[in-house]
Amino acid sequence: MNTTPNTALTNATDIDRLARRRVGARLGWLTHATVYLLVMGGLTAMTLWQGRHPPMAAALGWGLGLTIHGLRVLVAGKGSALRERMVEAERQRLAAGRLG
Repeated sequence: MNTTPNTALTNATDIDRLARRRVGARLGWLTHATVYLLVMGGLTAMTLWQGRHPPMAAALGWGLGLTIHGLRVLVAGKGSALRERMVEAERQRLAAGRLG
């Protein structure tokens, strides 16, 4: 494991900007998840009260979108830990002259 500091984050401004971007992305996903739960809960309660089946198509479709949003934020988004580790590994390969 590489213990050298990331050279792209050399000053407090860069670190602060990256931290704010990561927190903003996570809060965006949490807002999305909260709205999903509130709306789907309300729709489910309303349809069950009317004696109908819950809106499964809407729940599955929106749930898929929520899942993709979460994966982009937590795994593959700009500034995510996995992405940063992969970029650092690629930098090291290129610096070592291993282009393949």
